[in-house]
Amino acid sequence: MSQAVLEGRDLQRFYSVKRGMFKPEATVKALNGVSFSLYSGRTLAVVGESGCGKSTLARLVTMIEDPTAGELLIDGKPARIGDASLRSQVQIVFQNPYGSLNPRQKVGSILEEPLKINTRDDAATRRRKAEEMMTRVGLRTEHYDRYPHMFSGGQRQRIAIARALMLRPKVLVLDEPVSALDLSIQAQVLNLLMDLQKEMGLAYLFISHGLSVVRHIADDVMVMYLGRPVEVGTSDEVFTNPRHPYTAALLSATPIADPEREKNRIRLQGELPSPLKPPIGCHFNPRCWKVQDHCRKVEPLLGDTGNHRYACHFPLDGSEV
Repeated sequence: MSQAVLEGRDLQRFYSVKRGMFKPEATVKALNGVSFSLYSGRTLAVVGESGCGKSTLARLVTMIEDPTAGELLIDGKPARIGDASLRSQVQIVFQNPYGSLNPRQKVGSILEEPLKINTRDDAATRRRKAEEMMTRVGLRTEHYDRYPHMFSGGQRQRIAIARALMLRPKVLVLDEPVSALDLSIQAQVLNLLMDLQKEMGLAYLFISHGLSVVRHIADDVMVMYLGRPVEVGTSDEVFTNPRHPYTAALLSATPIADPEREKNRIRLQGELPSPLKPPIGCHFNPRCWKVQDHCRKVEPLLGDTGNHRYACHFPLDGSEV
């Protein structure tokens, strides 16, 4: 296989948190050992509950923050904050199409801004490139001088996608890109993203908690819990044969448009533990229905071989899902 366009090697990101005037600072391990490889034309989905480390990973990949430990590689080159040549290769599309666009800028100015900052293109060239990108994402060029408030949510997200593509990046980080949109509009935006990926050879890091959306767009899936991957595999393997109990619980909570299919809902007990004091052993053990004493003492490791890996001492088989 060709070289990965984006690679994370044991990425860690820790934050110090003040707990009070007379208490020592605590450490939150927002990311604690995340490794992955992403290739051109493929989509890696990162899924999990709020607080699992998805957004922290997005900040590292887009070089908003440097990792505490580990290494991020873009085209085989180490990436750090301030590396302008690599920063343009990774762009991000945010969740909220209403808050991610400057309401005082016209659409044309929004799309031209990355070119103004990063290229020496003249005004005519910038306008031509911006209009070409508007057409590519399904917007009409006569709307070039309109403001964001004059567009619907789906149209605004198309503007955000167009802006992210202006510098012709190799990787797009999609942070819940359709969760704020109506269902019918979600499908349109997802289909647009898939068409653009085929056309431009883009690699997507797709961050989501909606597994029905992930199943539609992802090639590979990484399930995270309290800052660590607990299951990694191709989309087909993870959805049809989940091995980690947490993955199975997430899948069981996903609506399925099939009234005749039997649905076994797995209800997790308790809340997500505090990242300030994660459980000893397997972090999932307080909520797991398969827990045994060994799980409370020894942390399971994610396998380092094979296409389907999971961190569980007592993985599920097909009959338990």
